[in-house]
Amino acid sequence: MTLNINLFGQNRLSVPITQGIKYAGSKLKILPYILDMLSQLPIKSILDGFSGSTRVSQAFAKLGYDTTANDISVWSETLAKAYLLNQRNPNHYLPIIEHLNGLKGEYGWFSENYGGTSDSPQKKPFQLKNTMKLDAIRHEIDQMNLDETEKAVALTSLILALDAVDSTLGHYVAYLADWSPRSYNDLQLQLPLLFCSHGKNTVSRSDIFDLVAQRSFDIAYFDPPYGSNNEKMPPSRVRYNAYYHIWKTVILNDQPLLFGKANRRTDSRDDIAGSVFEEFRKDEKGHFIALQAIQKLIHQTNANYILLSYSSGGRATKTALFDIIHSEGKLVKAVEIDYKKNVMGQMRWTNEWINSDGKYSEYLFLMQKT
Repeated sequence: MTLNINLFGQNRLSVPITQGIKYAGSKLKILPYILDMLSQLPIKSILDGFSGSTRVSQAFAKLGYDTTANDISVWSETLAKAYLLNQRNPNHYLPIIEHLNGLKGEYGWFSENYGGTSDSPQKKPFQLKNTMKLDAIRHEIDQMNLDETEKAVALTSLILALDAVDSTLGHYVAYLADWSPRSYNDLQLQLPLLFCSHGKNTVSRSDIFDLVAQRSFDIAYFDPPYGSNNEKMPPSRVRYNAYYHIWKTVILNDQPLLFGKANRRTDSRDDIAGSVFEEFRKDEKGHFIALQAIQKLIHQTNANYILLSYSSGGRATKTALFDIIHSEGKLVKAVEIDYKKNVMGQMRWTNEWINSDGKYSEYLFLMQKT
């Protein structure tokens, strides 16, 4: 692991280069603080319980930790397989990438549903020339004799390329009225920023409660997909299943039934339950269901330490999380990060989040279980 010294004379883990898509839950900006929290701990095995775009898992793995990346999303599992399970020289995959780039575009299912032109009556996330390349490439990937990691790398490259030419604000529940400048670029696959993994890394697509019941770790990092605390916001609009439905379809290539102006998968409908951690309702006793899920998760996790990431936009208050942590162990360290300014500050323990004065902050709670 690479170390340097922070302002307090302590060893700090340097931040490795990671790669990912535009992602509402990305922890790219706070990676330095996450790694700083780990630098003094006697740990080797790490669980990234909600790995999302896998940037945090990539950083853990590059630093030599035995990393388990877990997420219920199939596209997250694919990214994790490409980055965490690769044992080859990255140049091994260049012929695959070059072959896919050389294919001629063809009009298919993706073009019909997600490709648009200046004359299209509905807003679309990609220009037609790029969905035609997508149709050809996605069909070819299934026809090639690729092993699990090779296919994961090819699909990861495809998702990264699509993310670079989309016409969205970073999610796929609505599309821009006018084409974004990047959407005019040609879809071009690039070799992902792979590394030869030396740790004992694993990738899982499990319900988090099932996973923590089966395995133990030195530390578990949890960044649950919390929903908004805005009472007027429909909960489905912050569900990651809805935000990133296109990536699921690209991975599965299953041509699902679609609905709505954004052509979402029917399994991302508003009336289909999302993660319990995104639940906005209270139970019959007036307790937030999402907060109860966090308490259950911390209680059932078999780890020496737990690092919890939470946002001032979530359902819980700092005090509520503080009480949960102290019911399961002891708080080792807690920091508040001004998300816009990317500045770390001291905690102010009040009954509400600091966003009452208009700020949006991220919080890291490091606890040791007893």
